[in-house]
Amino acid sequence: MSEQELPGLLILDIGGTYGVQENIVALLKKHFCLITMKEFLENKKEMSKKIQSVFVSECRPTVDQELLESLPNLKVIGNSGVGVDHLNLKMISNFGVKVTNTPHAVADSTADIGMALMLASARRLVEGSQIAISPHTKYFAVDWLGVEVSRATLGIIGMGRIGYKVAQRARAFDMKILYHNRKQRRKEEEQAVGAHYCEKMEDLLQQSDFVMLVVNLTPETHKMIGKKELGLMKPTATLINIGRGALIDQDALVEALQNNVIRAAALDVTYPEPLPRDHPLLKLNNIIITPHIGTATVQAVQMMAEEAIANMLAVLNGQPIPSEVFPK
Repeated sequence: MSEQELPGLLILDIGGTYGVQENIVALLKKHFCLITMKEFLENKKEMSKKIQSVFVSECRPTVDQELLESLPNLKVIGNSGVGVDHLNLKMISNFGVKVTNTPHAVADSTADIGMALMLASARRLVEGSQIAISPHTKYFAVDWLGVEVSRATLGIIGMGRIGYKVAQRARAFDMKILYHNRKQRRKEEEQAVGAHYCEKMEDLLQQSDFVMLVVNLTPETHKMIGKKELGLMKPTATLINIGRGALIDQDALVEALQNNVIRAAALDVTYPEPLPRDHPLLKLNNIIITPHIGTATVQAVQMMAEEAIANMLAVLNGQPIPSEVFPK
């Protein structure tokens, strides 16, 4: 099939700060005729008829009503990543357009970052590195201590595909694993990782040494961790967030960390991203913040693109869709 015959795929840009990486562009070009947002805006009349799919990476391009109205032949939006809180599913569905995501590709890399944050926070790796390389360091203090992850209690909030991968990894550290989820896992799944179900999130918060958030952002989960929930946690506990920034009331988190309500926090996600440079969270020494790198591996980016391509082609070819996302 020549490039002209390939279905049109709208992307934000190629390369640069926000564009699709060159290696992913090469993958997409095997199946689609790529049209950048700039090309689309410069020649809307011709390009709008060609575009049948939109590839959304890092929440870009923005899919709003104006864009949907200008793409009469659009059939699918392929989101690279699992979270779709940046897409108005109901509005998109009203245009007869399907939305897909890539839950399989992100699970291992996101679980890995959860474990990395837990270990780094427990053993104070970031602080330790700063001490080790500081020109002012004359000696290493013997009372500079972290805490152990092994045999500690991990509370996982959200036991979906990623949460379960976290549990598998935590089991290797002989951790006691508690979890809170909309639905209880099957007994054999629980037993395989030694996980215990907490019907009430409050019970998990009170018992856990480490609490890890692994849920999607929805109206129900927005600010699910606030002042009350932080107050239920042990003063020696650490809060880890690998879901979405708005799962946590950040003002309440600042207060909790400043007043030692909890020991520490480790966040791969914040709201907004990045935080304003004068945000109080950035001034605390009992927090680690990483720049939303849960899926930022060579392998995960490649697998997300492959999964998104398979999803979009399935829609265009009228085949069963591997990972469709439906409006609530």
